[in-house]
Amino acid sequence: MKFDTPAGANPIDTMTVVGRPHTRIDGPLKVTGLAPYAYEHHKEVESPAYGYVVGSAIAKGRITNLDTSAAKAAPGVIAVVTAEDAGKLGKGNFNTVKLLGGPEVDHYHQAIAIVVAETFEQARAAAGLLKVDYARAKGRFDLTEGLKTAKLAGGGDSGNEAKEDRVGDFEKAFGEAPVKIDVEYTTPDHSHAMMEPFASMAVWEGDSVKVWTSNQMIAWGHGDLAKTLGMPKEKVRLMSPYVGGGFGGKLFLRTDAVMAALGARAAKRPVKVALARPMMANNATHRPATHQRIRIGATKDGTITAIAHESGSGDQPGGSPEIAAAQTKLLYAGSNRLIAMRLAELDLPEGNAMRAPGEAPGMMALEAAMDEMAEKLGMDPVAFRIKNDTQVDPAKPDRKFSQRQLVRCLETGAEKFGWSKRQAKPGSVRDGKWLVGMGVASAFRNHMNMTSGARVRLGSDGIVTVETDMTDIGTGSYTIIAQTAGEMLGVPAEQVVVKLGDSSFPVSAGSGGQFGAANATAGVYAACVKLREAVAQRLGYNSADVTFKEGKVTSGNRSASLKDAGRGGELVGEDKIEFAGLDKAYQISTFGAHFVEVGVDSYTGVVRVRRMLAVCAAGRIINPVSARSQVIGAMTMGVGSTLMEELAVDKRFGMFVNHDLASYEVPVHADIPHQDVIFLDEADDKANPMKAKGIGELGLCGVGGAVANAIYNATGVRVRDYPITLEKHLEKLPEVA
Repeated sequence: MKFDTPAGANPIDTMTVVGRPHTRIDGPLKVTGLAPYAYEHHKEVESPAYGYVVGSAIAKGRITNLDTSAAKAAPGVIAVVTAEDAGKLGKGNFNTVKLLGGPEVDHYHQAIAIVVAETFEQARAAAGLLKVDYARAKGRFDLTEGLKTAKLAGGGDSGNEAKEDRVGDFEKAFGEAPVKIDVEYTTPDHSHAMMEPFASMAVWEGDSVKVWTSNQMIAWGHGDLAKTLGMPKEKVRLMSPYVGGGFGGKLFLRTDAVMAALGARAAKRPVKVALARPMMANNATHRPATHQRIRIGATKDGTITAIAHESGSGDQPGGSPEIAAAQTKLLYAGSNRLIAMRLAELDLPEGNAMRAPGEAPGMMALEAAMDEMAEKLGMDPVAFRIKNDTQVDPAKPDRKFSQRQLVRCLETGAEKFGWSKRQAKPGSVRDGKWLVGMGVASAFRNHMNMTSGARVRLGSDGIVTVETDMTDIGTGSYTIIAQTAGEMLGVPAEQVVVKLGDSSFPVSAGSGGQFGAANATAGVYAACVKLREAVAQRLGYNSADVTFKEGKVTSGNRSASLKDAGRGGELVGEDKIEFAGLDKAYQISTFGAHFVEVGVDSYTGVVRVRRMLAVCAAGRIINPVSARSQVIGAMTMGVGSTLMEELAVDKRFGMFVNHDLASYEVPVHADIPHQDVIFLDEADDKANPMKAKGIGELGLCGVGGAVANAIYNATGVRVRDYPITLEKHLEKLPEVA
């Protein structure tokens, strides 16, 4: 199905199933432990052996000798695989560095071997018997130093062009602006820290391999595993029916899947692998640290005339920058603009996508800078943002937004949160020992259209089955896909069986970039249109005027049950949604506003978040229950990145020191207050037939800025170096009376 004109009225608009609150279909399986994760497919795989991955003890250099003899002789050991044993391996399209190191080492904890044994304990013990000699080389581990000579890497329209992105004459306009700021912010490296570790189980059947793995994007992982192993794709099957969180870390093929496949081939039996928690931060990807400079010039009435956002980050050679300045292209008006990103080559572990890549750290800086500018102008921060709203792409004024309700988000949030009670003078509100402040930030995330397919079956029992390689990473994919098929075929969601996460199913958009829900359900919509046509044909109805409602198929004065159509044998509809043109003619984005109230202990500097509100405009909300869960989870992540999360870099040895959940701090329930979420009514007919857009990353974009602004309002201390930990403002807090 080609989507190249705005969606007109269609069956989804009925909203008898779609748009209604629906508890998670997979919920009972998860709370009872019946949902098998990658490490747990024991019904399909008998007596798997255990693999233990060994990581490099250096960050840069060469392995000069790797003695496996003691490990191979250890009790229970079945096989040991190194780069030398594995033979020639390829590198996937989505990996910056190879997933099995040796003899060259690219980063600390890069996998250099897998030990396979009868039990996990035997594999782990034998791994400690490997004797590895290294020749350490000088590495580049300091982002500040690296950015001194970093080259431009992105900023053009494609996001990858090595040039500055300019509109008008920024320098001239900034120089002439009567009111201006020039500020710098830093954000640290972040770990995904998902609940389920990177894990895989592999089994060979002749020259074919099946791998159950924890992965967000089956098609990407499927292709890259085949390429890495040097095998035809039809000889590789990748499956990931349940994923215990990913946040972008599982978008790509990782070492656990490769090592499980290599270990199983060497051992000649199934092998299961889970990366130990201390290895995850350094072996897998992470969100790179950023250094950002923001300059804003405005007239005295608050009209922005010049805005520049420059960001620098680091990655392995051949990697990409953290596109922290991307949202500044589109979020606020301003005739003269400069966007630039630079990439320093570092020998730290690979940097790559993490929830809201670009916008999450970028808006931690931009939205704090907007508050700083509002204060300098003597304007209310909400009013300043509203004044500089734009309904068109500032660089291409003839290109309108398909929907843009940022102003309404800000106004609705201000009213619901009680913004009018905020005291503009920082440090002027106290509640006992607590300094109390409010903060606001805009939320912004682009919508991305991606081809997505599905297959829908109608059985003789009237049950509808959907098959697609889409994944559910805790986001509710099973439920919204069932709702979509139910709406299209006139049955309740409970009458739909959803099968996900298998490379033998049609290729979907996958889970990532908040593009999964809207695109995957649009693909199911397209497949259901095909099935509706097949049903109408079997019943002898005109497919143009047929309706599906409450289990019945009606055309004119004729009606039959959906089950009747299936009695003649299974009917199948398969199709994909393909996009052409509308996302070029219109800017399709999602918007929101975050409001936060914090208390800062006037004695200790400890910050406690007291209230949070998110107002979101993100197209049609397919399931308000799971959408709210996505937003409050994202808001929680925003609190973490603002107040506590930081991968500490050992610049001597090139490693993240705090590589476990004991020392990499993330929010817990006690850190998070009640969170409110409001969804504005919206149906974006330029986005897809569902008229839906993404929500899961919008809930994170801007939270950091809102929390930082609330802390400043509470204390009068502006901290521009995230995370905002107490030692960064304690000495500057107002004196205790």
